[in-house]
Amino acid sequence: MRKTDNQMLVIFGASGDLTARKLVPAIFDLFIAGQLPENYIVLGASRSNLTDGEFRKRVIEESPFLKKKIAKVSEEKVKEFSNTFFYEDLGEDYDTSYDRLQKRILDLDNKFGTGENIIYYLSTPPTLYEAIAKNLADQDLNNQTNGWKRLIVEKPFGYSLETAKELNKGLQTYFAESQIYRIDHYLGKETVQNLLITRFSNSIFEPLWNRNYIHHVEITNAESVGVGKRGGYYDKSGALRDMFQNHLLQIVSLVVMEPPISDKPDDIRNEKVKALKSLRIMRDEQVLYDNTIRAQYIASTINGKKVKGYREEEGVDPNSTTETYAAIKFFVDNWRWQDVPFYVRTAKCMPTKVTEVVIYFKSPHHQLFQSSDMSSKANKLIIRIQPDEGILVKIGVKVPGQGFKVERANMDFYYSSLEETTVMDAYERLLLDAMQGDATLYARADEVEAAWEFVDPILDYWKNGKDVRMYGYSAGVWGPQNADNLIEGIGMWRNPEAKLADEPDFCVLV
Repeated sequence: MRKTDNQMLVIFGASGDLTARKLVPAIFDLFIAGQLPENYIVLGASRSNLTDGEFRKRVIEESPFLKKKIAKVSEEKVKEFSNTFFYEDLGEDYDTSYDRLQKRILDLDNKFGTGENIIYYLSTPPTLYEAIAKNLADQDLNNQTNGWKRLIVEKPFGYSLETAKELNKGLQTYFAESQIYRIDHYLGKETVQNLLITRFSNSIFEPLWNRNYIHHVEITNAESVGVGKRGGYYDKSGALRDMFQNHLLQIVSLVVMEPPISDKPDDIRNEKVKALKSLRIMRDEQVLYDNTIRAQYIASTINGKKVKGYREEEGVDPNSTTETYAAIKFFVDNWRWQDVPFYVRTAKCMPTKVTEVVIYFKSPHHQLFQSSDMSSKANKLIIRIQPDEGILVKIGVKVPGQGFKVERANMDFYYSSLEETTVMDAYERLLLDAMQGDATLYARADEVEAAWEFVDPILDYWKNGKDVRMYGYSAGVWGPQNADNLIEGIGMWRNPEAKLADEPDFCVLV
């Protein structure tokens, strides 16, 4: 186990939703598990006028997000945790002098012995990132002469390749790249990390992980809900920016990457960057037309309940052309993956919430059991990221009786079966990694830019191209009717159930 230094966490935007909903519960779990260092404090900083006590009540003592967790421990334990939280009002603007903030940080560091080790967590809009970094640097709060300083920033990392480069350049003006941690909570999920273990620690998969044995790869990210109250934000973003450019391309990089020379953070991240740079960028309009599909959900009735269409949601332009469904077919230009198609889709208002990776293996060259129809029942490796997290392998077995009738059977593993193992929440894992200086699961600047380089031409085509279609799909179904056309010559998408092992041929809505 790595050593965790004494330290201070300074959260900018501490009065916002993310702090109470995700960050504080993650810190509380680390506290209960004994994972925090002996001297550890949290300083919230934002524009709200709060005292230390009021801040503690908001994010701990009276927080609805901690209610169940607090009920399981003693009042003394809760008080001990609460007493490590403090608050500093920045005034009316984040872009101001941080004189008072510097003084508060130094006072708390001297009082609690945090060794001048500080993580700055920017839980603010990205437009404030550079200003906050500059103001910290102006007060010498980025200086690592005594103690280390780290900066965690939330997505989105830019709105395009150009803005991502500008954001990276702005942050790197005041903090070294090694100090910057770009958080993507998807990489904190155990099942995402298990992609590396599945690939590189199993001799039954590692030799097969290439174009000679894999027919195609399919990744699905589906959400059962619509945009809800995020309509104003989502309408400026869309499915490709919101999910594909960051979360899903990170998963793609773990599937595609070559074996790193070691498990050190930079060795793994180097291979992820190479993987993203090997994606074949689509620039030709005909290629983009043939290999991309965008759509929006339209009003429907699910289980007797009326569901709004996307353009009817609060904050959404009634004439919006922002996609809530995006499906992309692409190729990877290297030896390992040459001519293997990748199919990735992400969408809202699907029949179920699910994220999974499906590896389709090629059929044996010599089809001994032709009558078994095994050609349509290829071996599959399914890595379920959420929910019902686990791994499923589909293999052919003989049906008892005369002849050689073959049927598909499941070999599966579920994380829920590990009763004595506590699976860390994504933010819990990522915060602990940052506290220990492990950047493996954080995106590097060149990773972010490589992802945008692939996505930018698709977005530009959808905005400015000729004959660009915006399809519709009823809320609660698996996307537009023509979505299966993308998987030409293969059949159709795997439309998964909430349970990993359930796989009906089609989905029926009541």
